[in-house]
Amino acid sequence: MNTAYLLTGGNMGNRLNNLRQAADFIQQKCGKIVAHSSIYETEAWGKTDQPAFLNQALQVETDLSPDALMQILLDIESLMGRVRTIKMGPRIIDLDILLINDLIQTSTLVTIPHPALTLRKFALLPLAEIAPQLMHPVEKKSVLELLQICPDILNVQKK
Repeated sequence: MNTAYLLTGGNMGNRLNNLRQAADFIQQKCGKIVAHSSIYETEAWGKTDQPAFLNQALQVETDLSPDALMQILLDIESLMGRVRTIKMGPRIIDLDILLINDLIQTSTLVTIPHPALTLRKFALLPLAEIAPQLMHPVEKKSVLELLQICPDILNVQKK
């Protein structure tokens, strides 16, 4: 059994409903959601000329391998209507694997830990809510420690 930490997000349509629907699909297709953070609203990161995002971290117990999990997450994105046209552009849903156990892995499908996790407060803040002492296997710091030194200055607000 693997413990995966995911980040769900989106800034198009009914954002809150999209996060709920994504969590339902994850529960059906990936494994049991054992913890979820509050919902957070954040200004767009990277490409800033778009609506604000809602994000939520999920802890999922899964029998899936990292690649199989990522493929199912991509399938859920497609099922929900995500079309990838503009890098970092608006999206109905975005599903990312942040961490799995203490795994360090790079494949053609997924890199774990997520390569930008330490730079994004919108990912660290919800993750710190559900797993503050979880250790980053590369940085050798807890999620809470990473949040405290995160250089991201974007405003992240609990909804």
